[in-house]
Amino acid sequence: MSQSTNVFTAWYRPMVARRAGEEHRAASTLELFFDLCFVVAVAQASSAFEHELVSGRPGRGLLGYALVFFAIWWAWMNFTWFASAYDTDDVPYRLLTLVQIIGVLVMAAGTSEALEHGDFAVITWGYVVMRLAMVSQWVRAACTDRERRRSALRYAVGILVLQVAWLVRLAVPVAGGTITFIVLAVMELAVPVWAERAEGTTWHPQHIAERYGLFTLIVLGESLMAAGLAVGAASETHQRLGSILPVALGGLLTVFALWWMYFAQDAPQRLRTQRTAMLWGYGHYVVFASAAAVGAALAVNVAHVTGGRALTDVQAAAVYTVPVALFITCVWLLHRRATRVSAAGNVLQPAAAVVVLSLTFTPFPVLGTGVVASLLIAGSVVLARREEEETGS
Repeated sequence: MSQSTNVFTAWYRPMVARRAGEEHRAASTLELFFDLCFVVAVAQASSAFEHELVSGRPGRGLLGYALVFFAIWWAWMNFTWFASAYDTDDVPYRLLTLVQIIGVLVMAAGTSEALEHGDFAVITWGYVVMRLAMVSQWVRAACTDRERRRSALRYAVGILVLQVAWLVRLAVPVAGGTITFIVLAVMELAVPVWAERAEGTTWHPQHIAERYGLFTLIVLGESLMAAGLAVGAASETHQRLGSILPVALGGLLTVFALWWMYFAQDAPQRLRTQRTAMLWGYGHYVVFASAAAVGAALAVNVAHVTGGRALTDVQAAAVYTVPVALFITCVWLLHRRATRVSAAGNVLQPAAAVVVLSLTFTPFPVLGTGVVASLLIAGSVVLARREEEETGS
């Protein structure tokens, strides 16, 4: 589909499916701007999670973080896959995307209240604004893409009904708020499964892989920023640099290794069928949430070694080692069948995840995690090189 920048044709373009094999497909500037606004939401969620941990409420903080991050991730994911199929870059498309950005900012404003006090009113309204704009996009697609009209209408109807349900959840004070949230979240996840059965929408493997890679950079960057701020604040008010430096070094090694690990994968090779693509896309909830949690956990451990003892040593270590192990395991599960690897290469990542979890009970869990993650990357590079030599590549 031609994406001419002619000002006259840009007022309106029929919303028909873009080709999955389109050449030179890359993220648009509008998509990059959209992602930039999500930085605010991720930062707010990470900061509120850190506050709960530092305050000695790891259980409540973890639950609230999981719920809040679901709203952030699902709103981003739905826009990303729709854009891969139907990005017309005309005026109506841009305006509806800007409406979604307003919803993102409202969500960001409500993350602290949702996570710290269980008040989901603001974040729900922001989410609904985003999703109703998405309904309008799907209605546009249904009007012009006759081949996939049933799928587009299913998306529009499913999303619309669920937004009413989210608002009803706010209006009717009932017990079991977490349970109703989980039920509605599962129904949100079911909408694409139901809609795609009618007639699968098109999506571009390289474009999707790039978009997910960009969001991975956002959450890893948030981890670096949170860690840097925590180390800076601690070094200004404490003289215990000997305790801070191992944590800071371990955090840097960990984030560097997580970046290397994720982008060493051949994601487009994995995205071959609708089923695998859906599993891959859904699985990234754990990848994104755990990567963003690393920064908050690192800040907590900096506070812990400089006198903030709201958590026990094991709790402080666990809030760091668990998300790192989850990231390693999930990346391995999402990509282990994409390329042919040796038996040793296939067991390396899960073994590293187990070792990282065991570091929870050691005196230097953050530094140890950074070292193990670095050794994992080194081992992966050596094994990849050896396999290339054996196959004559």
